[in-house]
Amino acid sequence: MLLAIDIGNTNIVLGLYEGKKLITHWRLATQAERTADEYGVIVTQLIEHRGFRCEQISAIAVSCVVPPMLTTTQELATRFFDREPLIVGPGIKTGMPILYENPKDVGADRIVNGVAAYDKYHDACIVVDFGTATTIDLISAKGEYVGGAIAPGLSISLEALVQRASKLPRIEIVKPKEAIGRNTVNSIQAGIFYGYVGLVDGLVARIQKEQNLQAKVVATGGLAPLVASECASIHEVDEFLTLDGLRIIHERNVLTK
Repeated sequence: MLLAIDIGNTNIVLGLYEGKKLITHWRLATQAERTADEYGVIVTQLIEHRGFRCEQISAIAVSCVVPPMLTTTQELATRFFDREPLIVGPGIKTGMPILYENPKDVGADRIVNGVAAYDKYHDACIVVDFGTATTIDLISAKGEYVGGAIAPGLSISLEALVQRASKLPRIEIVKPKEAIGRNTVNSIQAGIFYGYVGLVDGLVARIQKEQNLQAKVVATGGLAPLVASECASIHEVDEFLTLDGLRIIHERNVLTK
C-alpha cells in the first residue's frame, strides 16, 4: 500500500492507496514544531485504528510546502515505516514540463495537482486550489504546467480583516443567503464568500480569454466544496486531487527505475 502525504501550511492530508484505489484518508493540523516521533505516533495510530498494519505500507509519497516539515517527514518515514519517502521536488519524474521562468519556484502541491488534473482530463485544464493560499493554475493541452495566479486564501484574508479592523468580530466562513448583509456578521460573510466567488470566476475568465481556450476547471482544497458551489466557472470538485497526483507521480518514478 502507498501512503500519500500532502503537507500544506494549514493542514496535512494523508491517504492510503491500494493500487489506484484510495481506501481511507485523514486530515491533521500542520504544526511544524511537532517532532517526527509525535507525528509518527499519530499517523501509526490512525492507520491501526482503521484496521491496517504499518508493515503493510510499502511506499510513501510526499508533497510539502512547509520546509521545516521535510526533515520531520523524512524521519517519520524511515523511523516508523522503514521506508525512504519519495518527496516531490527537483529530480523527481513528474511527466509534466514546467514552463515557469524558474521551475524550482513552483510549489510541489501545484505541480502535483496539475499532474492529477491532466491525467484525469488529457486536455487543457485549470486547477483552483482553495488552501491557505488560493491558487489558480493552467495546464496546457500538451500536459505542460504553464503558470498561474496566487491570492490570499479565505481564512487568512478573514484573519487579516479581523486583526486590522478592531471592531469586526471573528466569524465562521459559511455561504450567506444573499450578498447584502443585514448585520455585521452577515456582511463579513457576504464579502468574504461572494468576494472569493467573484475572484475565482474573474481570474478563470481572464485566463481563458488571454489563452484563447475553454479549459475544464477543477477545484480542490478544504474549502472547495463550499465555495465552488457558487462559482460559475468551476465544473467539478475533486477533494482528493492532490493525493491522486502523488499516487501518479509515485507510479511514474517506480516504473522508470
